[in-house]
Amino acid sequence: MSFSGEIKEELSRQSSSGRHCRVAETAAILSLCGKVLITESNQYCVKIQTENLPVARKYFTLLKKTFNIRSEVSVRKNREAHSYSVVVRKNNEAARLLREVCLLDGDGDIHECMSLVHNRILKQNCCRRAFIRGAFLAAGSVSDPEKSYHFEIVCAFPEKAEQLREILHQYEIDAKIVLRKKHYVVYVKEGSQIVELLGLMGAHVSLMQLENVRIVKEMRNSVNRKVNCETANLNKTVSAAVRQVEDIRYIESVLGLHKLPENLEEIARARIGHPEASLKELGEMLSPPVGKSGVNHRLRKLSLMAEQLREGKEESYD
Repeated sequence: MSFSGEIKEELSRQSSSGRHCRVAETAAILSLCGKVLITESNQYCVKIQTENLPVARKYFTLLKKTFNIRSEVSVRKNREAHSYSVVVRKNNEAARLLREVCLLDGDGDIHECMSLVHNRILKQNCCRRAFIRGAFLAAGSVSDPEKSYHFEIVCAFPEKAEQLREILHQYEIDAKIVLRKKHYVVYVKEGSQIVELLGLMGAHVSLMQLENVRIVKEMRNSVNRKVNCETANLNKTVSAAVRQVEDIRYIESVLGLHKLPENLEEIARARIGHPEASLKELGEMLSPPVGKSGVNHRLRKLSLMAEQLREGKEESYD
Protein backbone atom coordinates (compact mmCIF):
# COMPACT_ATOMS: atom_id res chain seq x y z
CA MET A 1 0.00 0.00 0.00
CA SER A 2 1.25 3.49 -0.86
CA PHE A 3 1.97 6.06 1.84
CA SER A 4 -1.15 7.98 0.75
CA GLY A 5 -3.17 4.79 1.05
CA GLU A 6 -1.86 4.18 4.56
CA ILE A 7 -2.82 7.72 5.62
CA LYS A 8 -6.33 7.39 4.19
CA GLU A 9 -6.75 3.99 5.82
CA GLU A 10 -5.77 5.52 9.17
CA LEU A 11 -8.07 8.54 8.74
CA SER A 12 -10.99 6.41 7.56
CA ARG A 13 -11.08 4.59 10.89
CA GLN A 14 -11.33 7.79 12.93
CA SER A 15 -14.62 9.35 13.98
CA SER A 16 -15.02 12.85 15.38
CA SER A 17 -17.00 12.99 18.61
CA GLY A 18 -18.70 16.27 17.65
CA ARG A 19 -21.49 16.11 15.10
CA HIS A 20 -20.49 19.53 13.73
CA CYS A 21 -17.04 18.13 12.86
CA ARG A 22 -18.54 15.14 11.07
CA VAL A 23 -20.75 17.53 9.09
CA ALA A 24 -17.67 19.56 8.09
CA GLU A 25 -15.80 16.41 7.03
CA THR A 26 -18.80 15.27 4.97
CA ALA A 27 -19.05 18.72 3.38
CA ALA A 28 -15.43 18.57 2.23
CA ILE A 29 -15.82 15.09 0.73
CA LEU A 30 -18.97 16.12 -1.14
CA SER A 31 -17.41 19.38 -2.29
CA LEU A 32 -14.35 17.69 -3.81
CA CYS A 33 -15.60 14.38 -5.19
CA GLY A 34 -19.40 14.63 -5.04
CA LYS A 35 -22.02 15.08 -7.73
CA VAL A 36 -25.57 16.36 -7.37
CA LEU A 37 -28.07 15.10 -9.93
CA ILE A 38 -31.38 16.94 -10.33
CA THR A 39 -34.18 15.24 -12.24
CA GLU A 40 -36.73 16.98 -14.43
CA SER A 41 -39.14 16.87 -11.50
CA ASN A 42 -36.58 18.64 -9.25
CA GLN A 43 -35.67 15.50 -7.33
CA TYR A 44 -32.17 15.46 -5.82
CA CYS A 45 -29.70 12.57 -5.94
CA VAL A 46 -26.26 12.87 -4.30
CA LYS A 47 -23.33 10.69 -5.35
CA ILE A 48 -19.61 10.37 -4.69
CA GLN A 49 -17.19 8.23 -6.66
CA THR A 50 -13.75 7.14 -5.49
CA GLU A 51 -11.13 4.50 -6.23
CA ASN A 52 -10.22 4.33 -2.56
CA LEU A 53 -12.19 1.82 -0.48
CA PRO A 54 -11.40 3.46 2.90
CA VAL A 55 -12.79 6.76 1.59
CA ALA A 56 -16.02 5.11 0.43
CA ARG A 57 -16.29 3.32 3.77
CA LYS A 58 -15.70 6.54 5.72
CA TYR A 59 -18.30 8.48 3.72
CA PHE A 60 -20.86 5.67 4.11
CA THR A 61 -20.26 5.70 7.89
CA LEU A 62 -20.53 9.50 8.08
CA LEU A 63 -23.91 9.42 6.32
CA LYS A 64 -25.25 6.74 8.65
CA LYS A 65 -23.88 8.09 11.93
CA THR A 66 -24.32 11.81 11.32
CA PHE A 67 -27.44 12.08 9.16
CA ASN A 68 -29.08 8.68 9.71
CA ILE A 69 -28.99 8.11 5.95
CA ARG A 70 -28.51 4.60 4.60
CA SER A 71 -26.84 5.03 1.21
CA GLU A 72 -26.37 2.62 -1.68
CA VAL A 73 -22.86 1.34 -2.46
CA SER A 74 -21.79 -0.11 -5.80
CA VAL A 75 -18.44 -1.31 -7.14
CA ARG A 76 -17.23 -1.14 -10.72
CA LYS A 77 -14.24 -3.35 -11.49
CA ASN A 78 -11.73 -3.02 -14.30
CA ARG A 79 -8.18 -4.19 -14.93
CA GLU A 80 -6.47 -1.18 -13.39
CA ALA A 81 -8.59 -0.39 -10.32
CA HIS A 82 -11.97 -0.62 -8.63
CA SER A 83 -14.34 2.34 -8.54
CA TYR A 84 -16.69 2.74 -5.57
CA SER A 85 -19.91 4.76 -5.75
CA VAL A 86 -21.91 5.84 -2.71
CA VAL A 87 -25.34 7.22 -3.62
CA VAL A 88 -28.18 8.90 -1.70
CA ARG A 89 -31.20 8.43 -3.97
CA LYS A 90 -34.14 9.52 -1.82
CA ASN A 91 -35.00 13.13 -2.58
CA ASN A 92 -35.84 14.15 0.99
CA GLU A 93 -32.61 12.63 2.35
CA ALA A 94 -30.47 14.09 -0.44
CA ALA A 95 -31.98 17.57 0.05
CA ARG A 96 -31.55 17.39 3.82
CA LEU A 97 -27.93 16.31 3.40
CA LEU A 98 -27.18 19.15 0.99
CA ARG A 99 -28.77 21.72 3.31
CA GLU A 100 -26.85 20.51 6.36
CA VAL A 101 -23.49 20.67 4.57
CA CYS A 102 -24.37 24.14 3.19
CA LEU A 103 -24.44 23.12 -0.47
CA LEU A 104 -28.10 24.04 -1.00
CA ASP A 105 -29.31 27.61 -0.63
CA GLY A 106 -32.74 28.88 0.37
CA ASP A 107 -33.96 28.89 -3.24
CA GLY A 108 -33.10 25.23 -3.72
CA ASP A 109 -30.05 25.99 -5.88
CA ILE A 110 -26.71 24.22 -5.50
CA HIS A 111 -24.28 26.74 -4.05
CA GLU A 112 -21.23 26.61 -1.78
CA CYS A 113 -20.09 29.50 0.39
CA MET A 114 -16.31 29.82 -0.07
CA SER A 115 -15.92 32.54 2.58
CA LEU A 116 -14.20 31.42 5.77
CA VAL A 117 -15.96 34.20 7.64
CA HIS A 118 -19.53 33.46 6.54
CA ASN A 119 -19.42 29.67 6.12
CA ARG A 120 -20.88 28.37 9.41
CA ILE A 121 -19.32 24.93 8.85
CA LEU A 122 -15.82 26.43 9.17
CA LYS A 123 -16.39 28.57 12.27
CA GLN A 124 -14.66 26.31 14.80
CA ASN A 125 -11.05 25.17 14.80
CA CYS A 126 -11.99 21.49 15.20
CA CYS A 127 -14.35 21.74 12.21
CA ARG A 128 -11.69 23.33 10.00
CA ARG A 129 -9.36 20.44 10.84
CA ALA A 130 -12.14 17.96 10.01
CA PHE A 131 -12.70 19.82 6.72
CA ILE A 132 -9.01 19.45 5.81
CA ARG A 133 -9.25 15.74 6.64
CA GLY A 134 -12.31 15.32 4.42
CA ALA A 135 -10.67 17.24 1.57
CA PHE A 136 -7.59 15.02 1.75
CA LEU A 137 -9.68 11.85 1.82
CA ALA A 138 -11.61 13.02 -1.23
CA ALA A 139 -8.85 14.39 -3.45
CA GLY A 140 -5.50 14.34 -1.65
CA SER A 141 -2.24 12.46 -1.86
CA VAL A 142 1.22 12.41 -0.27
CA SER A 143 4.34 11.20 -2.06
CA ASP A 144 6.57 8.44 -0.70
CA PRO A 145 8.72 10.32 1.86
CA GLU A 146 11.70 8.10 1.01
CA LYS A 147 11.74 9.79 -2.42
CA SER A 148 10.40 13.32 -1.87
CA TYR A 149 8.15 15.50 0.29
CA HIS A 150 4.94 16.47 -1.50
CA PHE A 151 1.38 16.90 -0.21
CA GLU A 152 -1.45 17.91 -2.52
CA ILE A 153 -5.21 18.24 -2.85
CA VAL A 154 -6.66 18.46 -6.36
CA CYS A 155 -9.57 20.87 -6.92
CA ALA A 156 -11.80 21.34 -9.95
CA PHE A 157 -12.24 25.09 -9.43
CA PRO A 158 -9.85 27.91 -8.46
CA GLU A 159 -12.27 29.18 -5.77
CA LYS A 160 -12.11 25.83 -3.98
CA ALA A 161 -8.32 25.76 -4.17
CA GLU A 162 -8.14 29.29 -2.76
CA GLN A 163 -10.51 28.36 0.08
CA LEU A 164 -8.31 25.39 1.06
CA ARG A 165 -5.17 27.50 0.87
CA GLU A 166 -6.73 30.10 3.16
CA ILE A 167 -7.70 27.42 5.68
CA LEU A 168 -4.17 26.00 5.65
CA HIS A 169 -2.67 29.49 6.03
CA GLN A 170 -4.61 29.84 9.30
CA TYR A 171 -2.39 27.03 10.62
CA GLU A 172 0.75 28.70 9.17
CA ILE A 173 0.99 26.08 6.43
CA ASP A 174 2.59 27.73 3.38
CA ALA A 175 0.40 26.09 0.73
CA LYS A 176 0.64 27.10 -2.91
CA ILE A 177 -1.62 26.60 -5.94
CA VAL A 178 -0.59 25.41 -9.39
CA LEU A 179 -2.70 24.77 -12.49
CA ARG A 180 -2.13 21.20 -13.68
CA LYS A 181 -3.98 20.41 -16.89
CA LYS A 182 -7.54 21.50 -16.02
CA HIS A 183 -7.26 21.15 -12.24
CA TYR A 184 -6.10 23.49 -9.49
CA VAL A 185 -3.66 21.76 -7.15
CA VAL A 186 -3.07 22.97 -3.60
CA TYR A 187 0.34 21.68 -2.58
CA VAL A 188 2.95 21.73 0.20
CA LYS A 189 6.55 20.60 -0.33
CA GLU A 190 8.19 21.32 3.04
CA GLY A 191 8.65 18.12 5.06
CA SER A 192 8.07 19.76 8.45
CA GLN A 193 4.83 21.36 7.22
CA ILE A 194 3.55 18.03 5.88
CA VAL A 195 4.18 16.65 9.37
CA GLU A 196 2.07 19.53 10.74
CA LEU A 197 -0.69 18.71 8.26
CA LEU A 198 -0.78 15.06 9.25
CA GLY A 199 -1.10 16.18 12.86
CA LEU A 200 -3.95 18.56 11.99
CA MET A 201 -5.83 15.76 10.25
CA GLY A 202 -5.23 13.32 13.11
CA ALA A 203 -3.00 10.88 11.19
CA HIS A 204 -0.62 10.39 14.12
CA VAL A 205 0.70 6.95 13.13
CA SER A 206 1.57 8.21 9.64
CA LEU A 207 3.05 11.34 11.20
CA MET A 208 5.50 9.25 13.25
CA GLN A 209 6.37 7.20 10.18
CA LEU A 210 7.16 10.35 8.22
CA GLU A 211 9.16 11.80 11.12
CA ASN A 212 11.25 8.62 11.31
CA VAL A 213 12.01 8.85 7.60
CA ARG A 214 12.92 12.54 7.94
CA ILE A 215 15.29 11.83 10.84
CA VAL A 216 17.04 9.00 8.99
CA LYS A 217 17.34 11.11 5.81
CA GLU A 218 18.72 14.06 7.76
CA MET A 219 21.27 11.84 9.49
CA ARG A 220 22.23 10.31 6.14
CA ASN A 221 22.58 13.75 4.57
CA SER A 222 24.63 14.95 7.52
CA VAL A 223 27.00 11.99 7.20
CA ASN A 224 27.25 12.53 3.44
CA ARG A 225 28.05 16.21 3.94
CA LYS A 226 30.75 15.31 6.45
CA VAL A 227 32.22 12.65 4.16
CA ASN A 228 32.14 15.03 1.20
CA CYS A 229 33.86 17.70 3.27
CA GLU A 230 36.52 15.26 4.46
CA THR A 231 36.98 13.97 0.91
CA ALA A 232 37.39 17.52 -0.39
CA ASN A 233 39.95 18.27 2.32
CA LEU A 234 41.77 15.02 1.55
CA ASN A 235 41.83 15.85 -2.16
CA LYS A 236 43.28 19.29 -1.37
CA THR A 237 45.93 17.69 0.85
CA VAL A 238 46.86 15.12 -1.79
CA SER A 239 47.02 17.75 -4.55
CA ALA A 240 49.23 19.96 -2.39
CA ALA A 241 51.54 17.04 -1.56
CA VAL A 242 51.85 16.11 -5.26
CA ARG A 243 52.80 19.71 -6.16
CA GLN A 244 55.32 19.81 -3.31
CA VAL A 245 56.99 16.58 -4.44
CA GLU A 246 57.11 17.86 -8.04
CA ASP A 247 58.74 21.11 -6.89
CA ILE A 248 61.28 19.29 -4.74
CA ARG A 249 62.16 16.87 -7.57
CA TYR A 250 62.65 19.84 -9.89
CA ILE A 251 64.96 21.55 -7.37
CA GLU A 252 66.84 18.27 -6.98
CA SER A 253 67.34 17.90 -10.75
CA VAL A 254 68.44 21.51 -11.31
CA LEU A 255 70.25 22.43 -8.13
CA GLY A 256 70.59 19.36 -5.95
CA LEU A 257 69.08 19.05 -2.49
CA HIS A 258 72.51 19.12 -0.86
CA LYS A 259 72.83 22.81 -1.84
CA LEU A 260 69.74 23.74 0.15
CA PRO A 261 69.88 25.22 3.64
CA GLU A 262 69.81 22.46 6.24
CA ASN A 263 66.22 23.15 7.38
CA LEU A 264 64.90 23.13 3.79
CA GLU A 265 66.89 20.03 2.81
CA GLU A 266 65.51 18.21 5.85
CA ILE A 267 61.87 18.97 5.03
CA ALA A 268 62.43 18.27 1.32
CA ARG A 269 63.80 14.79 2.01
CA ALA A 270 61.00 14.12 4.52
CA ARG A 271 58.35 15.08 1.97
CA ILE A 272 59.90 12.96 -0.80
CA GLY A 273 60.17 10.01 1.55
CA HIS A 274 56.62 10.39 2.87
CA PRO A 275 54.40 11.96 0.19
CA GLU A 276 51.25 10.77 1.98
CA ALA A 277 52.13 12.36 5.34
CA SER A 278 50.18 15.30 6.75
CA LEU A 279 51.89 18.53 7.79
CA LYS A 280 51.67 17.46 11.42
CA GLU A 281 53.25 14.08 10.67
CA LEU A 282 56.05 15.70 8.64
CA GLY A 283 56.80 18.08 11.50
CA GLU A 284 57.13 15.19 13.94
CA MET A 285 59.75 13.57 11.66
CA LEU A 286 62.08 16.56 11.92
CA SER A 287 64.78 17.07 14.54
CA PRO A 288 63.83 18.95 16.54
CA PRO A 289 60.08 18.56 15.76
CA VAL A 290 58.38 21.51 14.04
CA GLY A 291 54.73 22.60 14.16
CA LYS A 292 52.33 22.60 11.21
CA SER A 293 52.82 26.30 10.49
CA GLY A 294 56.60 25.88 10.47
CA VAL A 295 56.40 22.91 8.09
CA ASN A 296 54.03 24.82 5.82
CA HIS A 297 56.36 27.83 5.80
CA ARG A 298 59.35 25.69 4.70
CA LEU A 299 57.37 23.93 1.99
CA ARG A 300 56.14 27.28 0.65
CA LYS A 301 59.77 28.45 0.46
CA LEU A 302 60.62 25.33 -1.55
CA SER A 303 57.71 25.98 -3.91
CA LEU A 304 58.84 29.58 -4.38
CA MET A 305 62.41 28.38 -5.09
CA ALA A 306 61.14 25.90 -7.71
CA GLU A 307 59.07 28.64 -9.36
CA GLN A 308 62.06 30.97 -9.55
CA LEU A 309 64.30 28.21 -10.93
CA ARG A 310 61.75 27.52 -13.65
CA GLU A 311 61.86 31.23 -14.53
CA GLY A 312 65.65 31.07 -14.75
CA LYS A 313 66.30 32.90 -11.49
CA GLU A 314 68.63 31.66 -8.79
CA GLU A 315 68.82 33.26 -5.36
CA SER A 316 70.18 32.47 -1.92
CA TYR A 317 67.71 30.77 0.50
CA ASP A 318 69.72 30.81 3.70
